[in-house]
Amino acid sequence: MYSFKTIEHLKADLKNGHVTCAQLVIETKARIHEKKHLNAFLEVFEQSATAQAALVDEKIKAGTAGKLAGVIVGLKDNICYKNHKVSCASKILQGFESLYSATVVERLLAEDAIIIGRLNCDEFAMGSSNENSAFGSVLNPLNEKTVPGGSSGGSAVAVAAHLCHVSLGSDTGGSIRQPASFTGTVGLKPTYGRVSRYGLIAYASSFDQIGPITHSVADAALVLEVIAGKDENDGTVSSKPVINYSQHLKTTAPLKIAYFNECVNAEGLDPEVKAATLNQLEKLKANGHSVAGVSFPYLDFLVPTYYVLTTAEASSNLARFDGIHYGYRSSNATDLESTYKKSRTEGFGKEVKRRIMLGTFVLSAGYYDAYYSKGQKVRRIIQDKTLAILKDYDAIILPSTPGTAFEFGKNSADPIKMYLEDIFTVQANIVGIPAISIPSGIHSNGLPMGLQILTNLFDEQTLFQVAEELY
Repeated sequence: MYSFKTIEHLKADLKNGHVTCAQLVIETKARIHEKKHLNAFLEVFEQSATAQAALVDEKIKAGTAGKLAGVIVGLKDNICYKNHKVSCASKILQGFESLYSATVVERLLAEDAIIIGRLNCDEFAMGSSNENSAFGSVLNPLNEKTVPGGSSGGSAVAVAAHLCHVSLGSDTGGSIRQPASFTGTVGLKPTYGRVSRYGLIAYASSFDQIGPITHSVADAALVLEVIAGKDENDGTVSSKPVINYSQHLKTTAPLKIAYFNECVNAEGLDPEVKAATLNQLEKLKANGHSVAGVSFPYLDFLVPTYYVLTTAEASSNLARFDGIHYGYRSSNATDLESTYKKSRTEGFGKEVKRRIMLGTFVLSAGYYDAYYSKGQKVRRIIQDKTLAILKDYDAIILPSTPGTAFEFGKNSADPIKMYLEDIFTVQANIVGIPAISIPSGIHSNGLPMGLQILTNLFDEQTLFQVAEELY
């Protein structure tokens, strides 16, 4: 089977005729079939992928191919692709076919990427283990007894198991970075507003961002170049120009790097993850950068703030899935009220229902001020403190997760324990800053560990430079 180091190597091989897009699609479909027990793909788009491959091969011969010519991409099952099914890994969207393509999909296709299929995930992107899909759990290819992380578990596994070259996921509180950490891949959450959310089925609209999972920092930078930028279909997208991140991966001057004392000394942090994080900080010092520990006293408030606000937004966003307009409708319904009640009860999974109820509670008349309003105030405090640190430092280094991938069922009985898996990742979403997870070594249990880098708003360039230096 053909393999390559980076997208640039792939493009050179395609140009020189060492491989064709048609051959890549055939090999990829065979590999997906061979590894179907991992349950990463919910559907392979055989016809459209084959047709796109033929088109791109012609463009390569004519010398008119785009930046991502021949790159095979998997889509998380909450990103719309016209005339293709999308379900958010939920029964409630049974049989639904998208009427339009997400902006990110249009931009990938415009640069001649080949979209191979849709990838399993936690239902409506709610989860940290990919155990919440209506279509079964995704297995971690590095140890099939362990979870791949969530909610973009299928996206991470598809890349880690070489079932596609690149995948897109969505990150609401770590849903790209945590599975990237668990599978030894690179996972990027861009700045909020850097990438259009048009065509992403919403979980929490003020937190969600689409980003890539790749094998290298250079590939993540190249994909971001393609999918980022202004979009008239999304009023929250920034009009700031998109630079060629992949052409500026080398640091040009010493940087000031911070780490949080509270994080490296956090209770529950695996000693080997801590050691790996400190080793990376020492590497930065050795390379001439200044590194300092700073205090971030709000670590214990991150997860509660995140869950109060995201469940509130989820309660509102998921109200549209009602059994009336499209998707699943209960066969046991007898009137309008029972259609709503039974369709939503039967169509949504346990975790989604839990978060809808939590969100409805924090938005209710008697509790709005006590929870939702207070959560917004705490969010502002967290934002202000984080951005103040990033005025003095170029980047912040954290572990991606407290430990490595855990075994199936270990945390699923205790939602609080599962929610705490997000303790190091939710900060970037609360604040809106970019963050990336890169591999930082192998644990003694044989599983990868992840290192997370955070930078200031829209400073993906520094983010990629630090990541490339450590990768």
